Amino acid sequence: MKSNEMSGNVPQLLYGQVVVGNDIIEKGVVVIEGQSIVYAGSEEHLPADWTAVVLANQEETAAKTANIVRLEGGYLLPGFIDIHVHGGNGEDFMDSSSRVLDTITSFHGSQGTTAMLATTMTAPKEQIDRVLSEVHAYMALPMPYAQLEGVHLEGPFISPNWPGAQNPEHIVPPNLSWVAEWEQRYPGLVRQLTLAPEREGALELIAWLRSHGITAALGHTDATYEEVEQAATAGLNHAVHAFNAMTPLHHRKPGAAGAVLADPRIEAEIIADGIHVHPAAISLLAKLKQDHNLILITDAMSATGLEDGHYTLGDLPVIVQGGVARLEDGVTLAGSTLTMIEGFRYLVQHVGISIPAASQMASLNPARSLHIADRTGSLEAGKQADILLLDGDLKLQGVWIKGLRK
Repeated sequence: MKSNEMSGNVPQLLYGQVVVGNDIIEKGVVVIEGQSIVYAGSEEHLPADWTAVVLANQEETAAKTANIVRLEGGYLLPGFIDIHVHGGNGEDFMDSSSRVLDTITSFHGSQGTTAMLATTMTAPKEQIDRVLSEVHAYMALPMPYAQLEGVHLEGPFISPNWPGAQNPEHIVPPNLSWVAEWEQRYPGLVRQLTLAPEREGALELIAWLRSHGITAALGHTDATYEEVEQAATAGLNHAVHAFNAMTPLHHRKPGAAGAVLADPRIEAEIIADGIHVHPAAISLLAKLKQDHNLILITDAMSATGLEDGHYTLGDLPVIVQGGVARLEDGVTLAGSTLTMIEGFRYLVQHVGISIPAASQMASLNPARSLHIADRTGSLEAGKQADILLLDGDLKLQGVWIKGLRK
């Protein structure tokens, strides 16, 4: 892919099959001026002044006043937003520095992610403090690659019975004073917090999170169906990596997974890699979560984009074989090596989700969860020009972030 091909000063017209809402406009065009989309629709209804620009650019002797991109059979869709990602290209958000953040955001940006949350691990408070400080400083400056929208704290208030690839030594009970301190020091930085809602103090923390506009998510939890329902009444509104690291569904004991499936108040994340969740289970979840409440994530760890080998997730050693990341026990999954474009393709090609529906799961739904859908997450005039160009096989051919082609 090209790097910073356009400065953003020259208008850009992108032609292809445009994914808008639940539809695909076969002969469509998206027009970019500066950092914004000014038109997204059919070629037929392209405003006359833009049609004149296109015609002028077709004349060999004329000065080029616009950049025109066409891909026969290609698709144009909004940039992906990954709200649960730990790292990539050899780096982990737990080791955050400007260099590490550049490395992670540039890698995932090259794979179609235009915005993301820096996701932490269960760790000592001082380590989480340092990550928040580094991400806060990074976000205060212009970000050159995928845009960080804040932090997702995955733990440390989880269940010792379901640690997954989180280090159980660092698990602690819910601590409202910690979270209040982080919010006071870095207002608005923490966007999502994952906890086990059955633990003592969790309901109070959930209510506080929701009153401060922070997503309260269940994950790594031993909660019963009834405990999840009680938490949802207190404000719990999200479930991380559905089906994984939670009490499973049983017809007489629905568990946390059953509550996620049944309760429309709870939006669900899904890792669509064919490893974490069977495609039939993803299909079932998609049928039940149709009110913008199913979200594609990667849960990607540092090995993403690299070869098989030995890595770490947080402070735990991980072995990657055949692209599958597991702890040294050889059993416990340790995040994934998935990218958003791969997850998007899996939803379409293996689960049978339509391209518009999969696009919403990867873009609009996470934007709504983060309350940024007014500026990104869909191809609409007035929104940021966060745009992807895919070929007919759904392989990535171009990424625009705030109007710049990366």
